[in-house]
Formats: sequence, C-alpha cells, structure tokens
Amino acid sequence: MSYVAVPLPHRMNFAEDEIHARAHAFYEEIKTRHTVRHFTDRPVSREVIETCLMAAGTAPSGANQQPWHFAAVSDPALKREIRLAAEKEEQEFYAGRAGAEWLSALEPIGTDANKPFLETAPWLITIFGQRKTVENGNAYKNYYVPESIGIATGFLIAALHHAGLATLTHTPNPMSFLNKALGRPDWEKPYILLVVGHPASDATVPLHATMKKPLEQIASFR
Repeated sequence: MSYVAVPLPHRMNFAEDEIHARAHAFYEEIKTRHTVRHFTDRPVSREVIETCLMAAGTAPSGANQQPWHFAAVSDPALKREIRLAAEKEEQEFYAGRAGAEWLSALEPIGTDANKPFLETAPWLITIFGQRKTVENGNAYKNYYVPESIGIATGFLIAALHHAGLATLTHTPNPMSFLNKALGRPDWEKPYILLVVGHPASDATVPLHATMKKPLEQIASFR
C-alpha cells in the first residue's frame, strides 16, 4: 500500500492548566489498579469486553500491522480446561523448574500452583502475538511483535480498569497449550492470559505489590 496522509482525526488542544489536571486525574485513577487473585463469578457483559478490546486495538504497532489476536473465553467448560492445563504447568514450575532465585522473587507475592480464579472469573482473555499476517493465502512477516503486544496489553488493562473491572496477568510457562485449547495457529504466540472480572468482597493484595518505585528510580530528565 502506498503512502497516503489524512488529517489528524481529533486534535487535543487543551489549555496548559487542563493538561496538568488531566494528567493528574489519570494518575490518581490508574494508581488504584492492582492485580487481583480473588474474583467473584458476577457476570460481565460481552459488550463491555468487546468495547475494551476495541480500545486495545487502537494501540500503535510496528508498521501498523496490529499483530495481535485476543481470544476471549466465558464458556465454563473451556475455562475449566484452561485451568487444568495451566495448573499442570504451574505445578512443575513451583516444583523446581523455575529455579531458586525466581521462586524467591515470587515469595513476597504469595503465589502458588493453584489458580481457581481461572474458573471463577467470568472472562479469560489470551493475548496472542502474530508472527505473520495471512491475507488471501499470502503470508507477510510482522515486525516489532513483542513491543506491539506490550503496548496493546497496557491499553487493554487500562480500559478494563477504567470500566471498573479487576484484572490479573497470568503467564504460565510454557503457554503453548493455549493454542490447542483456543484453536489458534502455531505461528501465533500466547503472551498473556488475562483474567477479568469483579474482585471478591474480601479480596486482598500483597503488601509487596503496593510498593511502587518512586519517580527518581524509574525516570531521568536531562
């Protein structure tokens, strides 16, 4: 496709004080987001999930190839299948495959091989990265796939939080069982299994998870 330019669809021309206010308001909202491991089975409509996925789909990507696929699951039987497969991998992980250093790093989070939230939460969304795009029988290599997936996942988590939902980024290792369970081709790589729903009334988060690095440790200005 040859280069064609169009006018910027929406120009945000806010006054300086409003820019400051909007930046602060977003920070105040997003800092309340925490990973949740205790969900209720309260339903979440497909329309909400679809809207948040459309928000994720607006993320920038290498050459605008949008190398992602979001496989959203609400079917109880399929969620059960995914839980059993994930827990099998996790049992081997916690039994020693991870190594002592990794397990030590996870200790303050309090995680283990049991993942009941994979069945309790109303939605599971697996984010696949597509190594290639297939159109009309032709395959084209995609570029900057991990980077693009990371940005789109950030958009999705922020959108779900803004909608009032809790999330958990689950990354069983390896994750190839998700290709089979969800009928995805082997040239797609599952990056994250995102658990989505409402937090349980008695949900807690590890104290360690609330300790975020200050600005001077995560940024520099020159």
